[in-house]
Amino acid sequence: MPKAYWVAHVTVTDPDPYGLYAKGATEVFSKCNARVLARGGRVVGLEGESRPRNVIIEFESLEAAQACYDSPEYQAAREHRIGAGEAQIMLLEGVDD
Repeated sequence: MPKAYWVAHVTVTDPDPYGLYAKGATEVFSKCNARVLARGGRVVGLEGESRPRNVIIEFESLEAAQACYDSPEYQAAREHRIGAGEAQIMLLEGVDD
């Protein structure tokens, strides 16, 4: 079964509530056995719209990533992100080894 990736492109507009989201979401990702591969860091936009904050998180499967997103704990953390920025978030299935 291929791994899956949570990919988020974010522009933070209100850092305080977004910080609460980031703290809560990080705790949820840990409980979901997810591995953060990239978070923040420098960005070089080559084509299309770029956002200043980008996150890639690895999960054991697409189902595990979806379950993490749908969990009550993540949804509670997500409430802090709503209105604190603009985000594009997707789940992406990796290639089968």
